[in-house]
Amino acid sequence: MKISEKLNSKKVTLSLEIFPPKKQDAFESVKNTAITLAALKPDFISITYGAGGSTQTNTSDLAKIIESNGTSALAHLTCVRSTSEQLKEAIRSFKDKGIENILALRGDLPKDAAEDENLFPSGLYHADGLVRILKDEGFCVGGACYPESHPESLNRNVDIENLKHKVDAGVDFLTTQMFFDNEMLYSFLYRLQSAGIHVPVLAGIMPITNANQVARMIDLSNACIPRKLLAICDKFRSSPEAMRQAGIAYATDQIIDLISNGVRGIHIYTMNKPEIASEIIANVDSIIKATNQL
Repeated sequence: MKISEKLNSKKVTLSLEIFPPKKQDAFESVKNTAITLAALKPDFISITYGAGGSTQTNTSDLAKIIESNGTSALAHLTCVRSTSEQLKEAIRSFKDKGIENILALRGDLPKDAAEDENLFPSGLYHADGLVRILKDEGFCVGGACYPESHPESLNRNVDIENLKHKVDAGVDFLTTQMFFDNEMLYSFLYRLQSAGIHVPVLAGIMPITNANQVARMIDLSNACIPRKLLAICDKFRSSPEAMRQAGIAYATDQIIDLISNGVRGIHIYTMNKPEIASEIIANVDSIIKATNQL
C-alpha cells in the first residue's frame, strides 16, 4: 500500500526505521529485527541505503520481507556515487519485489572521497532530479528535511528554498531528521507553510538510550540538544538501565507533545533495537488510536 494513501486516511501515522547490514553474514539478524518490528504493526518501516548501492540488495530484500509480513516498506535510494545504470537497476529491483514507496535522497557526502572523485556520476546532484524519475515510474516518493537546517546549507532560508525544489518535483511527504526540541519543529513547520510547502511532515524521533550517542546525533543531524536532555545524559551516564529508561521516557514525552499539537506522523529511528521501539509504542499506542478516532 502506498504511504500517501495511509497519510490521507489517518490523522496520525507511526512508522519505524532500520538499517541493513554492511556485511552479509549479519543479514539474518537484521532480517529477524525487521520481522519483529513488522509484528508491532507500524504504518510502515523504512530501510536505509548505502552510498553508491553498497547495501542495495539488502535494502530491497529487507523491503520485500517487511511487505511479506504485512507492513508497507519504504526503501531509501541515494544519488551519491550512483551511476545512471545503478539507479535504473535499483528501481527495477524495487519494482520486481513489489515495493511501491521510496525515500529519495541525495545522500551524505562520503568522508573517504578523493578530491577529484565525481560523486554524482548519474548527473543527479540533488534529490529533486531523483524524485522526478521515481514519480515517472509510479512510486509514492518521500523526501527528507532538517528542522534545524541541513548542515551544508548557508542559512535556513536557503534550506527551505532547496526543500521547495524537492517538493515541487513531486514528493508526497517529508520525514524530518532527528530533533530533540519540539519547538524547533514547530518553528520549522511554520516556515514551511509560509513557503507554500503543504505536504505531510513526519517527525523523526531518536530515543537516546546511551549518553555516548549525543555527540554522534549532533554530527548527523545538526540538532540542538536541549538542557533537559543534556542533564539526563549527565546524570545517568554511568547507569545504563537508568539512561535507557530516561531516554525512552524523553522520546515518549516528545511524541505525546507532537501528537497533541497536530503533527501528522511520528517516525522512530530504531537503531535496529526492536525492544526500545516496542516500549515506546506501548507508551503511545492508546494516544494514537484515540487521536485517529476523534
